Amino acid sequence: MGSDKLLGEFLRARREVTSPERVGMLRSGPSRTPGLRRQEVAMLAGVSTDYYVRLEQGREHRPSDRVLDALVRVLDLGPDAAAHLYELAHPGSRQRATTRRTERVDPGLLRLMHSWPHTPAFVFDRWQDVLARNPMAAAFHRGLKYTDNMLSLLFLDPAARDFYRDWEQIARLRVAQLRAATGADLDNPYLTELVGELSRGSADFCRMWARHDVCGVSREIRRFRHQEVGELELVCELFDIATAPGQQLVIFHAEPASPSEHALTLLGNLATMASCDP
Repeated sequence: MGSDKLLGEFLRARREVTSPERVGMLRSGPSRTPGLRRQEVAMLAGVSTDYYVRLEQGREHRPSDRVLDALVRVLDLGPDAAAHLYELAHPGSRQRATTRRTERVDPGLLRLMHSWPHTPAFVFDRWQDVLARNPMAAAFHRGLKYTDNMLSLLFLDPAARDFYRDWEQIARLRVAQLRAATGADLDNPYLTELVGELSRGSADFCRMWARHDVCGVSREIRRFRHQEVGELELVCELFDIATAPGQQLVIFHAEPASPSEHALTLLGNLATMASCDP
């Protein structure tokens, strides 16, 4: 799909999830259009309706930075979504990969991860394929399917909806994170295969992918229901790995002296015992 069509798809999706109230508009009576109308976006952005329609239809090829700035404001785009918009409008600004290379995790990072007996930690790439995990992460996800890819786990394993107590929120964040990581590289064969597999297996993924949400994630609170140690509330932190662009280190930790910290300690002890069994 050409970059002009991608830009139009993104604008249309974000327009349809932006409510008039969110931008300070009042309407009288019901509307058949979800979100904002095209003419409303055009008016708020200071462009003609015809020009904005051409943008959504992929017939306008070079929107100015002034127009893009206005659309960021009107559609209330966050920093990641704004960067995504500019990349779609100016394709080629980032080197695009047409093939998927084999990725390896730095041995020093692996040793560090394995030195954490009570901290689940794993590394994934921009497609959310898990490249490495420590024993605690393996114990944390024990009993779940598709743990080689976090999106597949979320959308294709029915048990994930019980494991993630805030499944809808986490699923939306993961989909938005995938869009942020791939940028305009939406014709990458591996991404096409992944999105196709998830779309065939999950109507919820189709719904969330169609929203074109774009958001990077660095820190969030997550609630889990683990089959062995019960309910946990953990801080999830994601760190970009400077020596391996696209890779992120993900760790989970609990508030000191909290029930969740005690549960993680118990899980660590169980993981250690399991590793010692003949």
